[in-house]
Amino acid sequence: MRRIEIITMVMVLSFFTAVLSGCGNTADEDQTKYQPGPNRKVIIDTDTGADDACAIIMAARSSNLDILGVTTLAGNVELEQSTKNALAALEIAGCDAPVYGGSTENIMGESNVVFSVFGKDGMGEADLIHPVKAAEQGDAVDFILDTVRKNPDEIEIIALGPTTNIAKAIQKDPETMRRVKRIWSMGTAGQGPGNATPVAEFNVYGDPEAYKIMLDSGINITVVGLDMCGKEAQWTNAQFEELSGSGEIGEFVTKSFAKIRDFYAMNGSADSVMNCDTLAMTCVIYPDFITDTVQCHGSCIVEPGETFGEVLFYKKGHTYDVATNNYDYNVTLVSGVRASDYFNLFLDTL
Repeated sequence: MRRIEIITMVMVLSFFTAVLSGCGNTADEDQTKYQPGPNRKVIIDTDTGADDACAIIMAARSSNLDILGVTTLAGNVELEQSTKNALAALEIAGCDAPVYGGSTENIMGESNVVFSVFGKDGMGEADLIHPVKAAEQGDAVDFILDTVRKNPDEIEIIALGPTTNIAKAIQKDPETMRRVKRIWSMGTAGQGPGNATPVAEFNVYGDPEAYKIMLDSGINITVVGLDMCGKEAQWTNAQFEELSGSGEIGEFVTKSFAKIRDFYAMNGSADSVMNCDTLAMTCVIYPDFITDTVQCHGSCIVEPGETFGEVLFYKKGHTYDVATNNYDYNVTLVSGVRASDYFNLFLDTL
């Protein structure tokens, strides 16, 4: 066979290999100095706005996450829209993971208060959401429990919204949930200010009682707070322009962020926006992206008042003047990331 024929055959095979890859097999590790961690089985729990969808796409395009399912709830948008957004994100990423609808009410049985800075559909009001596939018939909480039972000590849950589904699973079968390997939570203000209130972050504020149940469960939890998402980690207009020109997925993500970019501009930040859920997903995929952590006990304030939804972190080994510090330290609080590398790590997955 002539040399040019061999080269042509290799190029064709490479193309079809990329096209046919589904969930978790498309990242080009040669394009980044970071290496994904070992292969892991995950469930993504989400109230799917544009930032959640972006994180789902990154997970689906990564080489080391096996997405066993996506569970949805109301938060950024109503449950039905949240589910459709998750389905659309998976489809554009080329992933056929099942999606299960979950909570429309908080852990106290009250209807979730839906609030979105991403537009009415949570996805920039850009007519992006036309999923072909429908959600599964089962319930999100039952799916979480069944999956953990089948894969004890292997499942990591990535929580991108309020933790109502997770708290309900803990209440329904705490013994099974103790076999969850780890929960990754994009939640809390970390060691900085909040966004729902001066001290509370949106996901926690959406259901503080559920967050408290999760923190008190004894399950190993890694928390990525708002304080990791500012400054160098924010995505700029120039980066969105680059993303939009990178292909169909990049254009999808850029359009989905249109309304939140308008929201930031009205609040004096015309050049950049936070994308916290995808930053949390970057922490999951790339262990070397995290530079510092603090082992803590997390305490969520559920009493009504100005501090409602705030999470306090008691640092292991730290002595306070008055407060006692004798707790279980099941929370790993991310306190440092390589923020300047964040956008390019996402872009590399596309």
